[in-house]
Amino acid sequence: MSRRRLLRWSLSLLPLGLSRPALAQSLLVPQRVITLFQGATDTAVALGVTPAGVVDSWSEKPMYRYLRPALAGVPHVGLETQPSLEDIVLLKPDTIVASRFRHQRLEPLLSQIAPVVMLDEIYQFKKTVQVMGQALGRQAVADTLLQQWQQRVDRLREQLQRRFGSGWPPTVSILDIREDHIRSYLPSSFPGSVLSELGFGWSDASRAQPGVSLKLTSKESIPVVDADIFFIFLRSESPAVQRNYESLIRHPLWQRLRAPQRQQVWVVNGVTWSLSGGILGANMMLDDIARVTGIAGGVS
Repeated sequence: MSRRRLLRWSLSLLPLGLSRPALAQSLLVPQRVITLFQGATDTAVALGVTPAGVVDSWSEKPMYRYLRPALAGVPHVGLETQPSLEDIVLLKPDTIVASRFRHQRLEPLLSQIAPVVMLDEIYQFKKTVQVMGQALGRQAVADTLLQQWQQRVDRLREQLQRRFGSGWPPTVSILDIREDHIRSYLPSSFPGSVLSELGFGWSDASRAQPGVSLKLTSKESIPVVDADIFFIFLRSESPAVQRNYESLIRHPLWQRLRAPQRQQVWVVNGVTWSLSGGILGANMMLDDIARVTGIAGGVS
């Protein structure tokens, strides 16, 4: 039987209750969880859950380096934007964690395979911890993770206030260098939410923009997101991305901006700052911020 025919056959049995006792299964602590977006995979690992299946990472394929030790041998079920229903069926999950942003159209099919935990946003990592902790029977672990997060944020905020003194809070911009353009992440984005929680400021232009990022199609538009500090990461290791970055920092406008003038342009890891999308990545962001700002001993 082909995998496509197997999928159709499996789904046809679900309403008859022949493939799984759906009601009873939903009342149990999940044992075979499949995560369909990056932040859910990060969060599962943080909660102490080894997924039965995961989607491919956006870079460092097939899985981000920081997650590889915890996910060695875990099967992959395709892309975040196009997960394989056939592979999901074969793994016999009892819970699927998905996002409305990516998977709303697939929800009717996914829900025939297993109960679906559907997150509204992929950027709200603390909400992901809360929802997954409750759904996966890890509420106490989730509560501890969030308490530890708040303690780390509070400590780092105090350290940053002492570090910058009367210059607190400085304004920030997060620049994502791509092959043919630059994106500036906004306060409601994953990295933007972390910087906002720490108390950093934003330019009027960044605060006024809707959404999570602003596409800058030319280097002449960079002054729109001028700030006291630039956190910069390169989308990939490709030569084209590197050339675009080198062209940016050689541009005559670059040296007129506040962050370069103050020598507060800090290159950080793009997986941590953008693609991870979960509480483990967010904690690594705190480590990065302590490191680049020169806070002795980091943040515990």
